[in-house]
Amino acid sequence: MKIGWCADLREAALLQRLGFDFVEVPLAPFGLDSRASIDTAKAAVATAPLPTAAFNNFFPRDLRVVGQEIDSERVRSYLAGAAEVLHHAQADVAVLGSARSRNVPDGFDRLEAEDQFLRALSWSADALKGTGITVVIEPLNRGESNLINSVAEGVRFAELVNRPEIRVLADFYHMDEENEPLETLRDCAPWLAHIHLADTRRRNPGSGSYDYDRFMGLLKEIRYPGAISSECKLENPEPEMRHSLAFLRRYWAETARQTGR
Repeated sequence: MKIGWCADLREAALLQRLGFDFVEVPLAPFGLDSRASIDTAKAAVATAPLPTAAFNNFFPRDLRVVGQEIDSERVRSYLAGAAEVLHHAQADVAVLGSARSRNVPDGFDRLEAEDQFLRALSWSADALKGTGITVVIEPLNRGESNLINSVAEGVRFAELVNRPEIRVLADFYHMDEENEPLETLRDCAPWLAHIHLADTRRRNPGSGSYDYDRFMGLLKEIRYPGAISSECKLENPEPEMRHSLAFLRRYWAETARQTGR
């Protein structure tokens, strides 16, 4: 099991020193709206001291893929630049959360919004075809997004697109906020390609009361093949990162011993 942390590239050296396997980097802040910004992004990930196996923050906040204000040419241009950077970074997954880009505007037709999002997923698949990189749909809680609030709903969209480049992420925090049964992990197993973790009050894994026994046990049961990243709030980054890494490695090993997998 590869364990990473969602962080800026500037924290990659710390994560390497603590023993993490990879850093999950925000993509949108690179810009990717010009040749210069794409080259700058490629240079930045090339010098990272830790593998950049995953990226999040997929679309910039002002780049809409749902609603009345879609600039199709800009979206497809951005996706081409993103694909170039992700391929250069040797990434495995790119997390499509991007609530502001995908939220359905008040009064906008829901079915049309869903069709627009499916189109954006298809464009993403086109851009990444043949690279081996997967875009994972991130279900978000209703406090953050009004489109795709459960892993099961994310799978419905992935099934409709039906492209190997599109899969789904399960985020422990958002599942807990939405009271989504953890057994959903079993039901949606073939579509899961990435995991995000947190704990009570969205703090670091191992600091609260989330049911890691059940969550990790289900990942083992379904033989989940991907990686996991912590995405959470920190008060004292270094000791909390260190604690979470030890917690997750110990938990994964213990779960493997108990399940025999």
